[in-house]
Order: sequence, then structure tokens, then C-alpha cells
Amino acid sequence: MTGTAAIIPAKDEADRIGATVAAALALPGVDLVVVVDDGSADRTGRIAKAAGARVVRHDRNRGKAAAMESGAEAVHLLDGPDPRHLLFLDADLGETARTAAPLIEPVASGEADMTIAVFVTRVRLGGHGFVVRLARQGVERATGWTPSQPLNGQRCLTRAAFEAARPLARGFGVETGLTIDLLRKGFRVREVEVEMAHRATGTDWRAQVHRARQFRDVARALLARR
Repeated sequence: MTGTAAIIPAKDEADRIGATVAAALALPGVDLVVVVDDGSADRTGRIAKAAGARVVRHDRNRGKAAAMESGAEAVHLLDGPDPRHLLFLDADLGETARTAAPLIEPVASGEADMTIAVFVTRVRLGGHGFVVRLARQGVERATGWTPSQPLNGQRCLTRAAFEAARPLARGFGVETGLTIDLLRKGFRVREVEVEMAHRATGTDWRAQVHRARQFRDVARALLARR
């Protein structure tokens, strides 16, 4: 049976990465966890390694899409003749990453080529939903399918599906681009409810800059797929 590798892009997540790695390693079918330390200034990489992850280090911050690509390449180097499925998890999930099993099951059973998490417990966010609406409407216009949580980064997919979507959309546009590209190519995409939760984005200026970058990257991904 094909195994699953969990890939966790991480930047300055020393407080939570250990718990996230431990939870990912406990998932049924997961036999490898790769953390991509994307230019962290803290002890993220060392803590991830101590928790049992293989660690790939970027000397500078290259963004989420690049971290996903690096993680997938690292898994490829460790794969045998039967490539592992790829489970992407956010670094700040902590122990709630243990509830990711429902994302793996449809892919492992051959019922879906990619699953996307829908968080049952919604965290109150500091924004107004502009980026989510942009992504949701963009996916709907491009494919006819309306995702519930289009920006959710918790996803499991086959190696074949991942390769079909490369090169990935840049930065925070990666999820939007991934969904559109796979649906257009006939891959089966399914949303799955999970009990995960991650840190909510706040309302300070750093959070607003983060949302502006998200909006920019999603808009670029959509523009490239018109």
C-alpha cells in the first residue's frame, strides 16, 4: 500500500512546530514528515528535527509555494518505486494535526486525487473575507466548482496530481492555482471536514500586510489562469 509523506512549510514556528510534527507522525499511513524551514530566524528547524522530522532549510524566505516544491522534491529523493502521497499541513496546527486522517483516506483508497480540508471549528479572523471571496469566485469562474474554504492549505494529493500542477502558483496563490489546474485537467477534487485549527490572523499592521500579500498572490494566480 502506498504510504503518505507529510510536508510542513514553516517559518518562525518554534512554538508550535514540535507538536505539529509529533501529531503528523502519529497519523495512520504517514511514514515520513518533511519540514521545510523557509528562512526562519528562530529554532524552528532544530525543534522539528528533534521531534522526528526530516528538515530542508531555505537560507532565505522563498514563500509557501517554493517550500511546498522543496518538500515534494525531498520526498521524491526518499521514495521507492511506489511514490508516496503528499499531505501538506500548516506548521501552526499543533496537536490538531492529528485529525488529518480524513484527508488521507479518500486519496489512499483511490476515490480522490486531491482532498481539501474544511475546518469544522472556525476561528474568528481579523479580516473581512476579501481574499477568500476573491479565491472562491475565481475558482468558480474558472472551473464551475465552488469551494467552501478555497485558501485552506491542508491538502492531500497523489504524486501524479502534484506533478500535473507544477509549476505551482507563486506565494499565497498556490492553493487557488492548484485547485484550478487540477480541476481543469480532470483530476478529482474533494473537500473533507476536519477538526483542525490554526492560529488566527490578527488585526495589527503585520496582519494587514499579510492579507495584502495574499490578495496580490491570489489575484496573480487567477490572472495567469484566465
